[in-house]
Amino acid sequence: MTYTPALLIIDIQIGSFMDPLFIHNSEKLLDNIKQLITWAHISKIPVILTQHNGKLGTLTSKNSSGWSLHPALPLIAQDVKIEKNFPDSFQDTTLESHLTHLGVNQLVVAGIQTEICVDATCRRAFSLGYDVILAKDAHSTADSSVLIADQIITHHNILLQNWFVSLSDTQDIIMSVSR
Repeated sequence: MTYTPALLIIDIQIGSFMDPLFIHNSEKLLDNIKQLITWAHISKIPVILTQHNGKLGTLTSKNSSGWSLHPALPLIAQDVKIEKNFPDSFQDTTLESHLTHLGVNQLVVAGIQTEICVDATCRRAFSLGYDVILAKDAHSTADSSVLIADQIITHHNILLQNWFVSLSDTQDIIMSVSR
């Protein structure tokens, strides 16, 4: 099968990076996501970014200072930005119609938070028939009251790989996925 990929970046918003200790390995995460975006632009692969409309009073509530996409992202005018209200990036958004219009059948996924929006979106994409590649070093989360972030990430990489995604690191994606 011939794949037509798109890069989906989930919720890389200022609010999640206001506390440098909140997102695990945040500098490396941003670096890998910037590399993926640059690769996609060079490769003429569409880039789609989601922005979560957080609840009123949260760091990512719509139109708050933390709602905007992170300024370090190397975006261009053609990149598509989609607002969302649920963890699943497809639920009540235009994501699926954008992908259909572009003829996309493969999604490279990166972003935050691993166990919430990344997980929900990967599962839904798989259920909709997309070939999903999760950039295993380009998604992250914060510590929970039960597990540290690294455990959550490792657990979800294993769990999602069992059914829903192929796992690959940023450099392997850059070297092997093409339009």
